[in-house]
Amino acid sequence: MKNRLTAEQIASYRDNGFLIIEGFLDDQELEIWRKTTDQAVADRMTDSDSGLHNQTNKDSYYSQVFTQCIKLADTDESMRTLMHDPRLGEVAGTLAGVDGIRIWHDQALIKPPYGNPTGWHLDNPYWSFSSRDAISMWIALDDATLTNGCLAYIPGTHKLARFENSGIGENFGALFKVYPEWLAIDPVICPCPAGSAVFHNGLTAHGAGANITNKMRRAMTCAYMPDGSTFNGLQNVLPKEYFESLRVGDVLDDDIINPLIWKRQ
Repeated sequence: MKNRLTAEQIASYRDNGFLIIEGFLDDQELEIWRKTTDQAVADRMTDSDSGLHNQTNKDSYYSQVFTQCIKLADTDESMRTLMHDPRLGEVAGTLAGVDGIRIWHDQALIKPPYGNPTGWHLDNPYWSFSSRDAISMWIALDDATLTNGCLAYIPGTHKLARFENSGIGENFGALFKVYPEWLAIDPVICPCPAGSAVFHNGLTAHGAGANITNKMRRAMTCAYMPDGSTFNGLQNVLPKEYFESLRVGDVLDDDIINPLIWKRQ
């Protein structure tokens, strides 16, 4: 794993709000991540809990943006081993400049053949904490290309966002109704080979094009919460009982629900 960061990479992330690390996984690691993700997704798709995947209605627009399976590490031991790797937390925490990293949730995002585009959006406003230091990791399990829906970012938007958002719906550019000023910023399109990692701030605007090929584009991702983050009133992926026990401002420090995978020494 290419988990040692340079000063230039850290500066680029903090300036632009995203960073691509090609060759993040070596060939052997990539094969493990592929097999683990494929098996965990196959198992999850047998689960009737539609809150853990988005394929209950396979004909909906959103289900054809990508197959989304969340919190795989909660039920799959092999995925838990990958997700709880402290090296991942250290990369995320070092880029974000925080002293500890907790997992918010992992998720597989598999864009199907001829899949719909992923509308421009921000990540952190969906979540149950509000932080300018939230960060996500996106691992390309297949080559992510211009034709199969690689990621694209609007650089610097993490510094400008107001925690307002738009949904990932049929209007690809709905986010620009919320932030019309961002239309003046040129996007950066980010094709990358399999095994690459892309880290982005939870307030960086991003989206992905349609998959116009006849093959799926697989990615395994994880959203990270800075240690010490507090509850903002949204449930998102929090279990019902835990959600109902919280008050706005409570620290989200349950080590089962949001495991601490790295802390600065």
